[in-house]
Amino acid sequence: MNIRGVIFDKDGTLFDFQSTWGIWTAQILVRIAGSDGALLGQLARALGYDTEARRVQPGSVIVAGTPMEIAAVIHGYMPAMSQTQIFDWLNKEAETAPQVLVTDLHRLTAELRRINLGLCVMTNDAENPARAHLASVEALDLFDFVIGSDSGFGAKPDAAPLLALADKMDIPAAACVMVGDSTHDLHAGRAAGMRVVAVLTGLAKVAELAPLADAVLPDVSHLPAWISAQNS
Repeated sequence: MNIRGVIFDKDGTLFDFQSTWGIWTAQILVRIAGSDGALLGQLARALGYDTEARRVQPGSVIVAGTPMEIAAVIHGYMPAMSQTQIFDWLNKEAETAPQVLVTDLHRLTAELRRINLGLCVMTNDAENPARAHLASVEALDLFDFVIGSDSGFGAKPDAAPLLALADKMDIPAAACVMVGDSTHDLHAGRAAGMRVVAVLTGLAKVAELAPLADAVLPDVSHLPAWISAQNS
């Protein structure tokens, strides 16, 4: 079956992960801990963040977790705030996180539209920050639908949000490809009955992604050629 729809992950796929969230996490830690170095160190370890390198570490909840899962970790160090309050604060802070694109999304989506593909974004981030991030690079209108982990369809690695997007595009799941940088993305795509493509602009390495993917690409700019080859 030819590929007719593409569902992209956002962070680490459309946006370079460390350039965005590595810097943002450092700012969040300082806002929480202030001048308390011990608290900052404890929270950094809990979140899987290297404060010296200013980099999120592989396996961190920040990589593929939902904002509520991140809030649950932080709540252990901020008991005065409820987990929901921390969730709301994180989402507000995330909306203004500076975004660094992996490639020119206008060019990429134009190439994909030329071969008549539906285009969506499904992120484990919350929907409002996701929309704000895409809007900040004038890319929100390039996609048919954008949903997050709080949009009512669940979160990856569950298949449900991907199946919801296939339904919204009116394209069979088997005619869609899920593109992402984490094992969560690939497991979700497989569970939905979609083809799955991994990209290397997140934290996961080839050895981790290749056994789960139909293809591993350096970044999403290589996707149009891959899809054209599959459909030929």
